Amino acid sequence: MTTVSMTVNGKQVSADIAPNTLLVQFIRENLRLTGTHVGCDTSQCGACTVHVDGDSVKACTMLAVQAEGADVTTIEGLAQNGELHPMQAAFKENHGLQCGFCTPGMIMSAVDLVKRNPNPSEETIRTELEGNICRCTGYHNIVKSVKAAAENMGG
Repeated sequence: MTTVSMTVNGKQVSADIAPNTLLVQFIRENLRLTGTHVGCDTSQCGACTVHVDGDSVKACTMLAVQAEGADVTTIEGLAQNGELHPMQAAFKENHGLQCGFCTPGMIMSAVDLVKRNPNPSEETIRTELEGNICRCTGYHNIVKSVKAAAENMGG
């Protein structure tokens, strides 16, 4: 066992874990934050996407010990003071989800995209979200949601 400490959604956390514990397992099993989903375990689907020190990361490809001392944000940490993050609100308003399984990872990836590119084109959005798979939609409303959120976030 090894001790890992990090900040998750603004709160300092620490736990004794097996050294081979994935970040997604630590988030879901140790912290009980279940918005980060496990979809494929092979980094293909993007359902496990979180932010580590401000950048999107597929948490199924990172050991929890690699996040030692890091600032981690999960989907649960985006909303502030009861207000949805603009990306969350845009997905809601533009019907950017169906079953919702991919939505947390999709939103976390989209927030990172808009941070890096405040006014993305439809082509850029589609290219940037290629690592996030949605099995329900044709992506039209996801792209529409990201575009609307970018405008609301100042892009």
